[in-house]
Amino acid sequence: MQPIGLLGGSFDPIHVGHLQLARDARDRLSLAEVRLLPAAQPWQKGEITDAAHRARMVTLAIAGDHGLVLDLREIERGGPTYTVDTLRSLRAHLGPTQPLVLVIGTDQMERLDTWREWPALISLAHIAVAQRNAQAPNLNPALRAFWQTHHRPAAALAAAPAGAIVDLPMTPVDASGTEIRALLRQPASPRRDTRLARCVPAAVLLYIQRAGLYGEPPGSPA
Repeated sequence: MQPIGLLGGSFDPIHVGHLQLARDARDRLSLAEVRLLPAAQPWQKGEITDAAHRARMVTLAIAGDHGLVLDLREIERGGPTYTVDTLRSLRAHLGPTQPLVLVIGTDQMERLDTWREWPALISLAHIAVAQRNAQAPNLNPALRAFWQTHHRPAAALAAAPAGAIVDLPMTPVDASGTEIRALLRQPASPRRDTRLARCVPAAVLLYIQRAGLYGEPPGSPA
């Protein structure tokens, strides 16, 4: 079966970097689809924007983008979000033979051993590690051993439901949620507005402005 990709995150807000990563995973790993899973409450983060707003922004961002799909299971489950629980839910729903591919960044790979039940992840899904400029992650001894044990070529994804770590070359994109939220708290200016337009899909930016998120006055024009 063609593998299904899984891209989690707070998406607070979703931006062009998230979208490029999802598209790169879909296209370069030959995935049937990539499910974007907004977290209810990421346990390693503080307070975040209401889940209904974040889910709506994901819906607007992926509209018309073939193979990108919103999955609400983490929001519907509520409470702290642990990836291992999400993978178990997906495995129960999709069956034991469906290949699943958890898409993470190099920074996440470098701290994977801080995640709940992290050694169990590889038995539930493959892991694709997005790398900019072919730069390998800087891993501690435990994670290096984990990487070396499971690292495979991308062709391995379709051969088994789980068990491989593969490289995912990622198109570099200069965008971050931290910067976007900071910009939205600033007074409008040509420089600010140009930068926001480059980082945030137009439909998402309009929603942020109309809903008054991140310090934007409600009803601000696009």
